[in-house]
Amino acid sequence: MKRITFIINPISGTKQKREIPGLIADIFHGSGIDPEIVYTERAGHATEIAAQKAKDGVDVVVAVGGDGTVNEVAKALVYTDTALGIVPCGSGNGLARHLGIPMNRKKAISLFLTGGIETIDHGKINGDRLFFCSCGVGFDALVSWKFAHAAKRGLMTYCSIAFKENFKYKPETYTLKTDTGEEITDKAFVIACGNAAQYGNDAFIAPHASAQDGLLDVTLIQPINVCNAVSLAYKLFAKKIDTHKKVRVLRCHKLTLIREKEGVMHFDGEPIMVSKNIDIEIVKGGLKAFLPIDAKV
Repeated sequence: MKRITFIINPISGTKQKREIPGLIADIFHGSGIDPEIVYTERAGHATEIAAQKAKDGVDVVVAVGGDGTVNEVAKALVYTDTALGIVPCGSGNGLARHLGIPMNRKKAISLFLTGGIETIDHGKINGDRLFFCSCGVGFDALVSWKFAHAAKRGLMTYCSIAFKENFKYKPETYTLKTDTGEEITDKAFVIACGNAAQYGNDAFIAPHASAQDGLLDVTLIQPINVCNAVSLAYKLFAKKIDTHKKVRVLRCHKLTLIREKEGVMHFDGEPIMVSKNIDIEIVKGGLKAFLPIDAKV
C-alpha cells in the first residue's frame, strides 16, 4: 500500500473525532506512507470524494464514521482497484463488526499497517441502491426512521425508541418470492436481509451470513407478544435468532418482496421511503475491503 485517504465525517456517530488526525499521524510516522485526510461537508460528499480518489489510483479509502458514511464511501469503490477501509465511529458499526475491524480507534487505524485486502459481496435494492451490511422492512425500519430524526444518537436512544414503538406497531402482510422458487405469504414484525451477520452492536439478525458467499440471508420475524420479545431479544444477541419459534429463514441470491403499500425501508441503518414492491439481490464480490489478516467474513 502506497496511498491512503481517510474521509472523516465530522457529524456522524456518537463520538467526537478531534483526536483522529493526531492518531493517524502518530501511527503512520516512519512507515513511509503519507496519509491524506479529507473532511466531508454535506450528505453524499463522501461518495464524491471516494469516487475521485479511486480515479486517482489511491490504494485505500477509509470511511471514518458510522454505517451511513461507510455506505457512502463503499458504493463509490465497487468494481474499482481501490479498497474500502473503516475506522468505526458510528452508533452500530454493523459492517465493521462483521469484518472483524477493532472498535478501538487506535487499533482500527493501526490495522492499515498489518492487515490485508479481501473481496466482499454487496447488495442491490431495486437495481440501483447499494447496501453492504443489511436492509429490511417492518418494525426495525420504522425504528431506523425515528432514530434518524432523534435529537440524540447511541444504543440507549435506539432502544428507547424501539421500546415505545413496540406497543403500537401493527405488522403487515408480505409475500416473499426467491430465485430458488420459494414463495411465502405471512404477517411479519420484521423482514431483514443480511449480507453481513448483524445490524451492529452485536445484534445478530442473520447469524450465519457471510459477506463472501454470494447469498442473501433473509430473516422473517412473525408478530410477537411481550413474552416472545424477551426470548427473541436474548437470541438476537446470542447469535441464535434463527432457532426462535417466531422466525423463518430463507437463503437466496434474489428476493422480491411485496407488501400492502409503500413505506419505510432501511439499508445499512439509513431509512428511505420505497414502493410496495422491492427487488433485493446479492452480487458476489465487487468490493475490495481492508481487513485483519485472520478475519472470517
